[in-house]
Amino acid sequence: MNELSTLPRQRLGDQIAEVLRKRILLGEMKPGGNIPERETSAALGVSRTPLREALLTLEAEGLVEMTPAKSPIVAKPSLIEVTHLLLVQSALEALAGECACDEITTDEFDEIEALHEAMVATSETSDPIEFFQTDMAFHEAIVASTKNLSLIKTHKQYHARLWRARFLSSSRKVARGLSMADHETIVQGLRARDKERVSASMRDHLRRAVDNVKIVFAQEEAERETG
Repeated sequence: MNELSTLPRQRLGDQIAEVLRKRILLGEMKPGGNIPERETSAALGVSRTPLREALLTLEAEGLVEMTPAKSPIVAKPSLIEVTHLLLVQSALEALAGECACDEITTDEFDEIEALHEAMVATSETSDPIEFFQTDMAFHEAIVASTKNLSLIKTHKQYHARLWRARFLSSSRKVARGLSMADHETIVQGLRARDKERVSASMRDHLRRAVDNVKIVFAQEEAERETG
């Protein structure tokens, strides 16, 4: 059965985006590769209209690049571009951690703690996409708890451009232990309303993502050279 054949029409664009997003994140669709609309829509068993909607969604997330006269391509940001974005994101999340200590509610803290506990419980066994989505939900919940609309909006914009880069960082299992330790420190700091501790932990956590991404980029480059 076609994987999209039973989906409600009103959500078809979102569901197509989810299928393509997963393929891009897992490397099944390579950075720089073309996404021919006619062939892709035929392979998915859908028309080009919802496919186009899905591609526009992925463009907003920084996963696809659209051009008027050519086929869409899987985005291929350079390491320096990703590094610069992550450095800005680290400053945004550090600020979010500080602000959250003033504004977070008990319910919001409980949600954040539950997300952390879910990640710890499944860090060795979970599907990479599911683990990553929980990881991002953890960070997004902290930012949302600040109630600072300007910060939330700016963070969302950078977050979208870093979707694949942060997946690459999250998917390195050898770094998950340290990542979970960072999250534990963040949760403990939020519980104590310790602004300095939470802010520093969130900044350093994102800075470590830079190192993870550099390793993954080097691995991908080596694979291209030998493949």
